[in-house]
Amino acid sequence: MPASPFPPPSQSSQEPDDYDSESLSVEAARQRISGDIQPISAIESVSLRSALGRVLAAPIISPFNVPNHDNSAMDGYAFRSEDVEPTPPPPLRIVGTAAAGTPYLGHIEPGTCIRIMTGAVLPSGADCVVEQERVAIHDNYITFSAPVKSGMNCRRAGEDLQAGQTALATGKLITPADLGLIASLGQTEVRVFRKLRVAFFSTGNELTPVGTALAPGQIYDSNRYTLYGMLLQLEVDLLDLGIVRDDPALLESTLQSAAANADVIITSGGVSVGEADHMKALLKKLGRVGFWKLAMKPGRPLAYGRIQQAHYFGLPGNPVAVMVTFYQFVREALQRLMGQATPPLIPLLLAECTAELRKRPGRTEFQRGTLQLTSDGIWKVQPFRSQGSGILSSMADANCFIVLPEAQGNVPAGSPVQVQPFHGIL
Repeated sequence: MPASPFPPPSQSSQEPDDYDSESLSVEAARQRISGDIQPISAIESVSLRSALGRVLAAPIISPFNVPNHDNSAMDGYAFRSEDVEPTPPPPLRIVGTAAAGTPYLGHIEPGTCIRIMTGAVLPSGADCVVEQERVAIHDNYITFSAPVKSGMNCRRAGEDLQAGQTALATGKLITPADLGLIASLGQTEVRVFRKLRVAFFSTGNELTPVGTALAPGQIYDSNRYTLYGMLLQLEVDLLDLGIVRDDPALLESTLQSAAANADVIITSGGVSVGEADHMKALLKKLGRVGFWKLAMKPGRPLAYGRIQQAHYFGLPGNPVAVMVTFYQFVREALQRLMGQATPPLIPLLLAECTAELRKRPGRTEFQRGTLQLTSDGIWKVQPFRSQGSGILSSMADANCFIVLPEAQGNVPAGSPVQVQPFHGIL
């Protein structure tokens, strides 16, 4: 196990339960997690059609030039550019045709041209293609209606990739475009890092499974379904451990089993400082505590640490806080653990806030809003009517986070604010 960037837990039983003075900033927490990440190293080969969303464990090297021959970028006529240097250019006689897959085998002689289709091999002697719309045809000759220049509409061999060049680097998340690129190189299998194994469960005596009747004081376990959906988008192997009651012995055995079978453990609930919140004590007992509280809203009680070899993320119990903390911290950590060299950046743009925002300096806030582009080309964001961390509809109805930095105070209506569009991160 690599050295941890955070100190060993205190052995004192007198440690206070008020951690506000130890709250980390959002950026410090990201750096601490990043410093503790060591990507998995196990590699497997998968078929090309099974590689989407996986991470390359070995570079894709082009075995030949792409394209592997000079070819036409247009439907038109191929000829020697020196034949049309006079002004006006003389007519050229059509002597043949080249189509994709059916090349013209002759040599282009002075004063001649051939009809050529997009993708067809450029014949010997030709260095220029004019679009069919820029010529007129009469008695098997073409005449030019616009000037032409050498090399126009010609794609040269190797201009995309050269033989021996790295087409895709190790650590690249494979996209649909990558599938096509790999296929264009004739490769049927891909070396990828094995899938990350993620165990997750909800904690709380108040939780009951979906599909059963609610007893007084109970609520349905919605967080586990939210986590399932967010994790499913990351091409990881999931181990759903269900609902675990607030019993220290049961929680301990569940955590130990999860650590033995998964690379990452994610829980929701039980990471506050209430009498029934046992996770911090268990994390100290079974592993290491990286941090326990953040200067952010929602998501202040976010835990990170290690249980044996497994990374542990203890997310809050409130449903909005679960999603905010996952997208701001957990997702990038999982992407790095999967072997991604450069996880996707979370996009930020400036928008005019249409209403006043109340904010206390000293913490980063992620408020929900509706972003739209006005008819005069201005991005505006309307804050959601309720910003409570238990209002899950604010995530379902909004389409962006309004990101208010730590030093920010109240925001007057009409002020510019930073926003993260959901379509860029969800």
